[in-house]
Amino acid sequence: MALLGLGIAAPALAQTAPTASKAERVAAAPASAPPQIEGKTVEGTPFRLSSLKGKVVLVLYWSTGCAVCRDKMPELRTNYEGWAGKPFELVAVSTDARMKDLLDYENIISRTVPTRQRFVQLWAGDSSYRDNLGQHAQLPAGYLVDKSGKIVERYVGRIPPEAWDRIADLL
Repeated sequence: MALLGLGIAAPALAQTAPTASKAERVAAAPASAPPQIEGKTVEGTPFRLSSLKGKVVLVLYWSTGCAVCRDKMPELRTNYEGWAGKPFELVAVSTDARMKDLLDYENIISRTVPTRQRFVQLWAGDSSYRDNLGQHAQLPAGYLVDKSGKIVERYVGRIPPEAWDRIADLL
């Protein structure tokens, strides 16, 4: 997809080399707060991560200006569709500086991607958006949240193939 023709600028954040990926198991730390994400979807629907308790959730921070992020989207969409009917949700949080960049991307997606492959999409720049996961120096960045709402893995760079096995284990 040629998003450069849409005037989408690359973010100032570092991007992962195409072959790099890293998964970190996150020890259950009793003092750490559960992840909290809330805001509005790009469609304007209110969203709270806590409403997905009882589901395994993959939270992905990305940007339309990140080539690695865009390259990974077809795989994420296919896997998301494969988990249909299971207690699983994929939540993508765009870190684009301008909502226009995300909306231009979503406009293309709405014409080219089947509805069954579309997942929750938030924009971190919206005034209603809040999260307690902090800034991400490298994109894509992901968090795997178990059914109880605890982060069990973090991903830096591409979501590794093993993550899908881990999701299956958590379901």
